[in-house]
Amino acid sequence: MEDKVLRKLFLGFIHIHILHHAKEHPIYGTWMHDELQEHGYEISAGTLYPILHNMEKDGLLLKKERNVEGKIRKYYTATSKGEEILVQARAKAYELFKEIKD
Repeated sequence: MEDKVLRKLFLGFIHIHILHHAKEHPIYGTWMHDELQEHGYEISAGTLYPILHNMEKDGLLLKKERNVEGKIRKYYTATSKGEEILVQARAKAYELFKEIKD
């Protein structure tokens, strides 16, 4: 039960993390997966790729396909809407952190 609750909470953090990096530079699935794992998120490709697709569908990410060594790689960057959402999410996260830090 606890794992299910934590998973729901962490999914929001993962969305914020994706937007943060997609604002800094174009990201792709494998890179983002590795980045999330570095921060302790246990996420499968079967979870990450639908998140990326849904964020694109919601207008938060823009996808561009590039040929990399003969394979098509999908790169994502934050849209202006995604950047606005990130600003709001950072403010809320900061406010929450200040409240719960002690």
